[in-house]
Amino acid sequence: MATNFDRRPESNYNVVMKAKLVPIGNSRGIRLPKAVIDQYSLADEVDLEMRKDHIVVRASRRPREGWEDAFARMAAKGEDALLDEQAVHAETEWERTGWRW
Repeated sequence: MATNFDRRPESNYNVVMKAKLVPIGNSRGIRLPKAVIDQYSLADEVDLEMRKDHIVVRASRRPREGWEDAFARMAAKGEDALLDEQAVHAETEWERTGWRW
Protein backbone atom coordinates (compact mmCIF):
# COMPACT_ATOMS: atom_id res chain seq x y z
CA MET A 1 0.00 0.00 0.00
CA ALA A 2 1.62 3.25 -1.12
CA THR A 3 1.36 6.34 1.03
CA ASN A 4 2.18 9.98 0.44
CA PHE A 5 5.56 9.22 2.02
CA ASP A 6 6.36 6.86 -0.86
CA ARG A 7 5.93 9.59 -3.45
CA ARG A 8 9.23 10.66 -5.00
CA PRO A 9 9.99 13.64 -7.20
CA GLU A 10 9.52 13.01 -10.90
CA SER A 11 12.92 14.19 -12.02
CA ASN A 12 16.04 12.65 -13.50
CA TYR A 13 18.32 15.25 -11.98
CA ASN A 14 18.95 16.92 -8.64
CA VAL A 15 17.43 20.34 -8.22
CA VAL A 16 19.45 22.88 -6.27
CA MET A 17 17.75 26.08 -5.17
CA LYS A 18 18.72 28.91 -2.90
CA ALA A 19 16.57 29.99 0.01
CA LYS A 20 16.94 32.85 2.45
CA LEU A 21 16.77 32.46 6.19
CA VAL A 22 13.84 34.51 7.46
CA PRO A 23 13.39 35.81 11.01
CA ILE A 24 10.89 33.90 13.17
CA GLY A 25 10.88 35.43 16.65
CA ASN A 26 14.38 34.92 18.06
CA SER A 27 15.04 32.12 15.56
CA ARG A 28 15.35 31.91 11.81
CA GLY A 29 13.65 29.60 9.35
CA ILE A 30 13.67 28.60 5.72
CA ARG A 31 10.58 29.38 3.67
CA LEU A 32 9.84 26.52 1.28
CA PRO A 33 7.92 27.00 -1.96
CA LYS A 34 4.43 25.47 -2.03
CA ALA A 35 5.44 23.20 -4.92
CA VAL A 36 8.20 21.65 -2.76
CA ILE A 37 5.83 21.23 0.19
CA ASP A 38 3.26 19.51 -2.04
CA GLN A 39 5.76 17.33 -3.90
CA TYR A 40 7.24 15.92 -0.68
CA SER A 41 3.94 15.80 1.27
CA LEU A 42 5.26 18.03 4.05
CA ALA A 43 2.81 18.88 6.82
CA ASP A 44 3.17 21.06 9.92
CA GLU A 45 6.15 19.07 11.18
CA VAL A 46 9.25 17.70 9.44
CA ASP A 47 12.19 15.57 10.55
CA LEU A 48 15.64 17.15 10.40
CA GLU A 49 18.74 14.99 10.13
CA MET A 50 22.02 16.77 10.74
CA ARG A 51 24.88 15.44 8.64
CA LYS A 52 28.52 16.45 8.60
CA ASP A 53 28.11 19.12 5.93
CA HIS A 54 24.36 19.34 5.24
CA ILE A 55 20.87 19.01 6.71
CA VAL A 56 18.29 16.54 5.42
CA VAL A 57 14.63 17.62 5.67
CA ARG A 58 12.00 14.91 5.28
CA ALA A 59 8.32 14.47 5.96
CA SER A 60 7.65 13.28 9.52
CA ARG A 61 6.24 9.82 9.76
CA ARG A 62 3.64 8.89 12.29
CA PRO A 63 4.96 6.82 15.18
CA ARG A 64 4.50 3.11 14.51
CA GLU A 65 3.52 3.78 10.89
CA GLY A 66 3.42 0.49 9.01
CA TRP A 67 3.34 -1.68 12.14
CA GLU A 68 -0.15 -3.02 11.41
CA ASP A 69 0.92 -4.34 8.01
CA ALA A 70 4.16 -5.74 9.45
CA PHE A 71 2.28 -7.57 12.21
CA ALA A 72 -0.18 -8.98 9.68
CA ARG A 73 2.71 -10.34 7.60
CA MET A 74 4.28 -11.84 10.75
CA ALA A 75 0.98 -13.54 11.67
CA ALA A 76 0.61 -14.93 8.14
CA LYS A 77 4.07 -16.50 8.45
CA GLY A 78 3.43 -17.77 11.98
CA GLU A 79 6.13 -15.48 13.37
CA ASP A 80 3.93 -13.72 15.92
CA ALA A 81 4.32 -16.08 18.90
CA LEU A 82 5.60 -14.72 22.21
CA LEU A 83 9.30 -15.40 22.61
CA ASP A 84 9.10 -15.92 26.37
CA GLU A 85 5.63 -17.30 27.01
CA GLN A 86 6.62 -18.62 30.45
CA ALA A 87 7.77 -15.21 31.73
CA VAL A 88 4.48 -13.58 30.70
CA HIS A 89 2.47 -15.89 32.95
CA ALA A 90 4.98 -16.19 35.80
CA GLU A 91 3.82 -14.84 39.14
CA THR A 92 6.29 -12.58 40.95
CA GLU A 93 7.04 -12.63 44.67
CA TRP A 94 5.31 -9.26 45.02
CA GLU A 95 2.19 -10.61 43.31
CA ARG A 96 2.13 -13.57 45.69
CA THR A 97 2.76 -11.65 48.92
CA GLY A 98 2.40 -7.88 48.44
CA TRP A 99 -0.64 -7.44 46.26
CA ARG A 100 -3.87 -6.65 48.09
CA TRP A 101 -7.35 -6.09 46.67
